[in-house]
Amino acid sequence: MTGERPCCSVIIRAYNEEQHIGRLLEGLMHQTVQPEIILVDSGSTDATVAIARRYPVRVVHIRPEDFTFGRALNVGIRHARGPLIVNASAHVYPVYPDWLERLLEPFADPQVAVTYGKQRGASTSKFSEHQIFATWFPDREGPVVQNHPFCNNANAAIRRALWQQHPYDETLPGLEDLAWAKWAMAQGYRVVYVPEAEIVHVHDESWPQIFNRYRREAMAFKRIYPEAHFGLRDLVRLFVSNVLSDWWHAWQQGRWSRVAWEVVQFRWWQFWGTYQGYRLAGQPLTDQLRQTFYYPRGWQRPTPTRRRDVAPIAYDERARGREGS
Repeated sequence: MTGERPCCSVIIRAYNEEQHIGRLLEGLMHQTVQPEIILVDSGSTDATVAIARRYPVRVVHIRPEDFTFGRALNVGIRHARGPLIVNASAHVYPVYPDWLERLLEPFADPQVAVTYGKQRGASTSKFSEHQIFATWFPDREGPVVQNHPFCNNANAAIRRALWQQHPYDETLPGLEDLAWAKWAMAQGYRVVYVPEAEIVHVHDESWPQIFNRYRREAMAFKRIYPEAHFGLRDLVRLFVSNVLSDWWHAWQQGRWSRVAWEVVQFRWWQFWGTYQGYRLAGQPLTDQLRQTFYYPRGWQRPTPTRRRDVAPIAYDERARGREGS
């Protein structure tokens, strides 16, 4: 490693990601700006670390029993040298070679603390997961300055200097990104959504894993917003409205018969998990954050995906996992 300071440091949290880590690292090698890459491994027992060592990656280890999302990021950032920190899940990969360049551009404004990019599902993603990504990460003319702290550390960047003032909360079971952005906005800084900084996010979870994900995130949300409440009425209303919305979009795409039952199962486990996370009821959620996290995609016909003049990265299929190991 040279002594030259990198433009940014990419922090990747990983545990048994041999099927995905190679594609992310291959995508990083094709970027228009070259970052420092730090992999925080929490006890992988597969080929994750061996695959990472084929690339210019610094591997940092933490014990599985010490893992939280915030702790893994804090450990990685402590080893980082770049002034800007990019957080990426091990099971994402960039679509375009200017992903990092676009994600970092808004930091030319000294008041920007957080940027995050668009996410789309993979071919194996469940239909409702695609609808969530389309809702949370819409096609827009960007960058877009937000008036709320929603962001997502599967594809986000922050200023290291601000992290030094306020590291990620290591006690939260999730949503450490939302908590940090909420703090940054309280200090007068901005959160910016960058649609051009696009990644594919590979979620291939079982129904119990989906339940656990949303229960964990609901528990974290209540920690961040103690006044939050999600009752049985919310469960029923949002389950039904999201199923109907997903069915409508599936019908428009000619896929209803193939995904109808999958939609019901996904939305049930999503909102049953959310209800369990919020079972200690408080005050209602803020309308804006409730809209961001839970509301269905809506009934408008999807707008065509904005085409870019940048050619996407042509991935070698061997980059997907352990081939060649």
